[in-house]
Amino acid sequence: MIKQSGRAAEHSPIFVTVDLVIFTVRQDALQVLLIERGNEPHLGRWALPGGYVRDGETLDEAASRELGEETGIDGGRLHLEQLRAYSEPERDPRGRIITVAYLALGPELPLPTAGTDARAARWAPVTSLLGRAGTLAFDHDVILRDALETARSQLEYTTVAAAFCAEPFTIGDLRHVYEVIWGVTLDPSNFRRKVTHAEAFLVPTGERRFPEVGRPATLYRRGVARLLIPPLLRSGDVAGTGTSRVAAVRRER
Repeated sequence: MIKQSGRAAEHSPIFVTVDLVIFTVRQDALQVLLIERGNEPHLGRWALPGGYVRDGETLDEAASRELGEETGIDGGRLHLEQLRAYSEPERDPRGRIITVAYLALGPELPLPTAGTDARAARWAPVTSLLGRAGTLAFDHDVILRDALETARSQLEYTTVAAAFCAEPFTIGDLRHVYEVIWGVTLDPSNFRRKVTHAEAFLVPTGERRFPEVGRPATLYRRGVARLLIPPLLRSGDVAGTGTSRVAAVRRER
């Protein structure tokens, strides 16, 4: 064995992984995709899907590959972006491993299928995972909390909320996304006025949805804007009135 000296001895091998926080709205709840680990470390524990970055891959390519391999979900259906890097020295018992987390958002995604490195895959309500340290393997509890706050903040300043809606959608569909992710009840009239006046956020399709109960609802698709101008702030911009969800839906448009 060659004995290293000087600065070279201070460096140990560093590996890079990607982890995916995949959010969707299912059964009136914000849910995240989890896989049951099929290998050590943390064999049998639930974790975010992810894996090592391979030689010749970019981070984005690794994230897209892992998404397909571990869940069977087509990455082309999702809004996918980097969240941040996590580099605590003891975060992984296998050695010095830095992970780059990705935030993925999509409309009511199908039931996932577990890949080769996972025993199982499932959707889990985010609220059932918060506030309990050690619920997920590695530092995935921390990554999940960061991703949730990022998603909540992005709804204020970007048009990403529309990524949760299958097109075409109604204002009520869009408002439901905000209510689920923010965990609040929003005033339907205030919300409708804000989003329809936002610059290039929504584009009417010229069609309507005719529900069994209530008035016809105008259908929209996502506009070209990526920034929400003006922003839609959680702090009172579209505050709830205490009206029940059922009553709000009935009087929507």
